[in-house]
Amino acid sequence: MSLNKVSPMIGVFAALAAFAIDQITKAIVVANAVTLSAGIPVFPGFNLVFYRNDGVTFGMLGGAPWWSLIALALAICVWLGVMLFRAENAVETLAYGAIIGGALGNVIDRVRYRAVTDFLDFYIGTTHWPAFNMADIFVVSGVGLLLAAPWISVRRPIKS
Repeated sequence: MSLNKVSPMIGVFAALAAFAIDQITKAIVVANAVTLSAGIPVFPGFNLVFYRNDGVTFGMLGGAPWWSLIALALAICVWLGVMLFRAENAVETLAYGAIIGGALGNVIDRVRYRAVTDFLDFYIGTTHWPAFNMADIFVVSGVGLLLAAPWISVRRPIKS
C-alpha cells in the first residue's frame, strides 16, 4: 500500500453509520406504522408516512422475486467493497461506504419484510415524489460524491 493511499476504514465507518441510521429510523417508523399509514404532515411539502415498496427506486421492478433483488444488491455490495479497498482518496472511500451501508439497510428490510420501508414523502400540490428512506439518501449521496470526487480530490487532497 502506498503512503498516499487512504485508509479503507473511513468507508467501513461510513457504511456502519449509514446502516445504523437507516435501521434506527426504520425501526421508529415500523413502531409507529399505524399512525404513519395515514401520513403525518410535518410542513407544507413534506409528510412522514409508512409505505412498503417491493420494487427498487421509484417502484421499478415491483413484483420481482424479493430474493432476486437481495442477490443483486449483495453482488453490487461485494463489487463496491472491492472498489472501496481500491479507492485512491477519502472522498471515494466515504462514497463507497455510504452506498454499501444504504444498500445493506434495504437488504435487511427485504429479508425481514420482503419489501423496503419508505417514510419520507415530499410533494408539491397534489404531486408526490415517490416515498423513500434514509438508505436511499445514503445511496444517492454516495453516488453524487463519486461523481464529484475527481473535482473534490483535485481541489483539496485528503490524506490519512
